[in-house]
Amino acid sequence: MKKYLILIFLVFGCDSKTKLKKVKVPIGYEEMTMIWVPGGSFMMGSNDKMARNDEKPKHKVQLDGFWISETPVTNNQFAAFVNVTNYKTTAETPPSLEDIMSQLPKDTPPPPKELLVAGSLTFVQSDQPANPTSSIDWWQWSPQISWKNPRGKDSSIDNLGNHPVVHVSWYDAQEFSFWLNMELPTEAQWEYAAKLGGISNRREMNIWQGIFPISNNRDDGFVKTNPVKYYKPNNIGLYDMAGNVWEWVRDWYRPNTYSIQDQRKNPLGPNSSYDPFEPTVPKRVTRGGSFLCNDQYCAGYRPTARMKTSPDTSLEHTGFRCIMTEQQMNKYLKKN
Repeated sequence: MKKYLILIFLVFGCDSKTKLKKVKVPIGYEEMTMIWVPGGSFMMGSNDKMARNDEKPKHKVQLDGFWISETPVTNNQFAAFVNVTNYKTTAETPPSLEDIMSQLPKDTPPPPKELLVAGSLTFVQSDQPANPTSSIDWWQWSPQISWKNPRGKDSSIDNLGNHPVVHVSWYDAQEFSFWLNMELPTEAQWEYAAKLGGISNRREMNIWQGIFPISNNRDDGFVKTNPVKYYKPNNIGLYDMAGNVWEWVRDWYRPNTYSIQDQRKNPLGPNSSYDPFEPTVPKRVTRGGSFLCNDQYCAGYRPTARMKTSPDTSLEHTGFRCIMTEQQMNKYLKKN
């Protein structure tokens, strides 16, 4: 593991009365800025009229302080990781028949072998209104698509270096985080940071404007991802906590997590996954919404909104950010 020089400093955020504690962690030829989130208690979940059942009940959670990356991980940052490790993402690796069959109902016929190729899921506009229980109408499997060419097999990230990396699975996000001695945030950590930062104005986020998934008015100027730091940060200095890309978190998904979870201090989520719509497919949680979110479908840009995806799936609207515990950061600082 390469040693990293860490510079620590204090800066003033948007609110001149609020001091933001930051640490810059170099990643090869790039760097990642980490923001300190002080510990405290908050009400997790929601009981309001827009809340889905899996966001209920609202309940009190206590968290220790932690460090969280200022932005979602960018293409440049992920490229620096790959440059050092030669890592191959899930989307760059052909799926095995065994892995696919393990997630399908019993007696399902195997897919044709010619479909067992590397690729990722990409969005296609539909001429049919959104179905709240299914997204299959606007997702297609696209061979030869990965984080390196996120917008088509002949595309590249040459002009997208400061955009969030996408087409990365939960496993890819984990590998990147572990490489830096970091972690993915828990659901509780992610939601706490989002709520502590304040609710984002819809004009200050990249979401779908128009009739989803039929027409996008492009009022925000973007059809897909936007550069990180394009919009204003929230009150604790974090960017893109609403819209742009969904972000992988650590937790397994269950629709009744908040009802069965006994741990109220630093909760880690359930020990296993269950999605009643796809009971054979284990899923991890994503948070924050994306450029595809819209009130008519998921309103996923709300800080309490939860989405779920199988950990070996990569999509063009999903990325991640990292966290460090106070102990992990102190260990870094002592070494450097």
